[in-house]
Amino acid sequence: MEGMKSHPPAPTPKPAVPPPRATVSAVEMGARQREISVSEFFTKNRHLLGFDSPRKALLTCVKEAVDNALDACEEAGILPDVVVKVEAVANGEAPPPASQASRFRITVTDNGPGIVRQQIPPIFAKLLYGSKFHRLRMSRGQQGIGISAAGMYGQLTTGKPVQITSRTSARAPAHYFEVQIDTKKNEPRILEKKQIAWESPRGTQVTMEIEGRYQKGRASVDEYIEQTIIANSHVKLTYVPPEGETKEYARSYEQLPPAPREIKPHPYGIELGMLLKMLQDTRSHSLSGFLASDFSRVSPNVAAEICKAARLSPNARPRDVHGQAAENLYKAIQSTKIMAPPTNCLSPIGEPAILAGLYRQIKGEFYTAVTRPPAVYRGNPFVIEAGLAFGRAPEQAAQTPATKAIPLAEGEAEKDDHEVARIIRYANRVPLLYQPAACEITKAVLDTTWRNYGVAQSRGSLPAGPMVIFVHMASVWVPFTSESKEAIAEYDEIHKEITLALRECGRRLGAFLRRRERAHSEFRRRNIFELYIEEIVQSCNRLKGGRLATAKLRDQLLKMATKITGGGKTDELLGKNGSGPEGLPHSIIVTPEGVEGEVPVVAPNGAPAAEEPVAPPAAPEARAPRKTKGKATPKPRAGRKKKR
Repeated sequence: MEGMKSHPPAPTPKPAVPPPRATVSAVEMGARQREISVSEFFTKNRHLLGFDSPRKALLTCVKEAVDNALDACEEAGILPDVVVKVEAVANGEAPPPASQASRFRITVTDNGPGIVRQQIPPIFAKLLYGSKFHRLRMSRGQQGIGISAAGMYGQLTTGKPVQITSRTSARAPAHYFEVQIDTKKNEPRILEKKQIAWESPRGTQVTMEIEGRYQKGRASVDEYIEQTIIANSHVKLTYVPPEGETKEYARSYEQLPPAPREIKPHPYGIELGMLLKMLQDTRSHSLSGFLASDFSRVSPNVAAEICKAARLSPNARPRDVHGQAAENLYKAIQSTKIMAPPTNCLSPIGEPAILAGLYRQIKGEFYTAVTRPPAVYRGNPFVIEAGLAFGRAPEQAAQTPATKAIPLAEGEAEKDDHEVARIIRYANRVPLLYQPAACEITKAVLDTTWRNYGVAQSRGSLPAGPMVIFVHMASVWVPFTSESKEAIAEYDEIHKEITLALRECGRRLGAFLRRRERAHSEFRRRNIFELYIEEIVQSCNRLKGGRLATAKLRDQLLKMATKITGGGKTDELLGKNGSGPEGLPHSIIVTPEGVEGEVPVVAPNGAPAAEEPVAPPAAPEARAPRKTKGKATPKPRAGRKKKR
């Protein structure tokens, strides 16, 4: 266009040139390298140990202290008597309500063997220090981290030391320590030590002050205490929550579980690197002696067979076996048939104890328990136990308001779809309350087809209905997914054993539900018969002119109706007579008329009640106790009458 002047384009600004980056020499980089203490690592990564939230931190501290107390008592052969006290600490003058408090003082006292004076500081103020890591035997603790990490968390959040009081016998003095962790060196720092007067003749008391949050419900300290009692019927536990209402849990068994024994590693469970290390560290002077003395289930004949398969001399020095020779030895071990490892290193709970724990803590109408035979993963023996509590107690069912029947759609079942089954998980008698989705136990429950046993279940979800599923893994080394010990890792052998145990529980539950449904159906038929029996009797009497024996006819018709509708079998399934749950081993059935099955009843003072016998925890192959139903133990008869 004419008359308009064109302007030249604006010059493009040049990008700013960054200053030249300073180079760093290898010497300077090397000077920055330094060793990291394990305490420093877990100080920055405390979430790995279970301290990732205030509520979870409170639970973790209580759990670690209780686990140590139970392990110490059982190893010393003492029936545990543990007191757990959690109290809110006041920031000002008066302590705040428990739900609003942010600082708590935890005190755990036991009647165990106590701790010698020299061992108190490293046990409570040094990570990775303990006696259980190198022993292949079942125990709650494994890594030597738990109680030290709890003290370290209290040191980080409140600055307060851990206070320990311990006494080994009534004649020995009681020692009091206040310790903290030197995180740079991973060594205990003793702030105070002295001898004090303590009323307990023997035991240990641990007190720590931490930042936390107290809240009831799932994954809380209260739930941990309740689940601990389910799996540890031999423990007497007193719990004092922050609200101040003391709860006492009496022991139902006056006998300790069988003491597990330490075993040597099994050849199938080692890897090549571990084999090389064992070859260098052994005290044996010959290869065959090394195989027979450093491994379990390897006899001199089996050792000679392994050496022959590896083409190595049985008299060769173990330290000279390396390189290709060590690989040949490792392959020969894996190809040789070796007996499974011994199982006396385990102490399973047992069906009677599981039933007693479930019956005491969970209200239901059907209980059952299964202990699987020992199995092996990576050379480590383990035992899977499962239990199941189904239904509601008769008093709970009576309190449930009756709802109006709603027509169901096609394919819809009349089930308690609004209620989902609850899983309680255990590893070496310790409850696992967090990370359920990552746990192999939960995956096995989801993979079980509960519909086959009469329980509603959507695809890929937990079964629906009033049901509690109990699963316990006992092993010399539980494969946890993390250092916080909250979930069991996935192994095919473990998954298989859990699935088989759950299926056995499901079969028993299905048999109970089918029998109960048939019994209810027959009982309804009997009621219909009985509804018209009186009219039939009166009509027959009128036909006979009033000369008929009505009482005799009525009794005959009632007997006929009972026989047609299943007879005494229907009464048995509905709890109308005194027989137990026939065909359902290690099971309990609760009815309004009474309790049937292997039920140890505990008196308020903790002693077994007189009306029902209490059997000690039995091994998986032990004989089940005699079934009773709320009556005194029957006396043995002198002899039996001969059959005519």
